[in-house]
Amino acid sequence: MKLYRFSPIKNKSQLQKAIAHTHFACYELCKQAFGKYLPNAGNIGVFCHYDDEYEFLTKLRKELTVSSDNINQKYFRLHNPIIIKAKGDVPRTTYTHLYIRKPDPYRSQTGDLDFFLEPKKYAELKKSLLDGAKIRGARVFDRPDLDMIELLDPDIDALAYVSTEMMTKKVRVKIINK
Repeated sequence: MKLYRFSPIKNKSQLQKAIAHTHFACYELCKQAFGKYLPNAGNIGVFCHYDDEYEFLTKLRKELTVSSDNINQKYFRLHNPIIIKAKGDVPRTTYTHLYIRKPDPYRSQTGDLDFFLEPKKYAELKKSLLDGAKIRGARVFDRPDLDMIELLDPDIDALAYVSTEMMTKKVRVKIINK
């Protein structure tokens, strides 16, 4: 039995398939939790599960994205945005930033992406969850440095995050706790 749906990714075509899969899986998570699709921040991450896969995808990412002098850069701006065509009720989406995640034994998912809400609606949603509201597949993300809500389902091999638009831009650089 193959544990990971796409890993190890060994070429650009496989990367594109993993990105498309992550996209549709995350939209499914969003609809499951909220009954609708939230605005997409344009960030998409691919999770590696093997060291050689990470090495390969990091090299490929360097070809696909603008380089950065910031050693804390996490998401990199794509030279050419990735456009996923509309399918069913899932809207056409443009991704402008790509993240390649190092192997992590606690992250078996294919990848993740970010949705956003206006600050007031996000604060209301987060407060409701903290006050005990139950939203299928949604929980406050347990990291004090990231003000986000995580969308997950054990039957869906992707993760999605909901925050404010400002936070979805802030996470493009690794947040260092001081």
